[in-house]
Amino acid sequence: MPGSRVRAALLHSSANYSVQLRARQHTMVGDEPAAVGGQDAGPRPFELALAGLVSCTAITLRMYAQRKQWQLGDIEVEARIRQDGEAYVIERSVVVGEAVSDEQRERLAQICEKTPVTLFIKRGATIATTVQRASSPD
Repeated sequence: MPGSRVRAALLHSSANYSVQLRARQHTMVGDEPAAVGGQDAGPRPFELALAGLVSCTAITLRMYAQRKQWQLGDIEVEARIRQDGEAYVIERSVVVGEAVSDEQRERLAQICEKTPVTLFIKRGATIATTVQRASSPD
């Protein structure tokens, strides 16, 4: 996250597990599958987190390749999360549509490890939570 920009997301939840999310002017839905009581109206929370990692990876690789004038073709990024004892492990796979040299492939792998969301996940964050009652109209 360059500089001191504030990034915010707002959610409103009033029915079961479905939540309406807003980030800037964009709206999304998060939910849980019907099998666990949700309406399956959108991705699960962990899927949303992985979507941030996947999109950041693809965007960063595209930016890097454009600067280097490398032709990568389509970039496909997949991420899965699994639990290994007490720890979570994210497995990320990147496939590019064009042939690249071994040196380019190694550099792309290095870039993947330096994307902003990758670094955010690896470094962790402190979460400061407040809970308050909504104001009542008088």
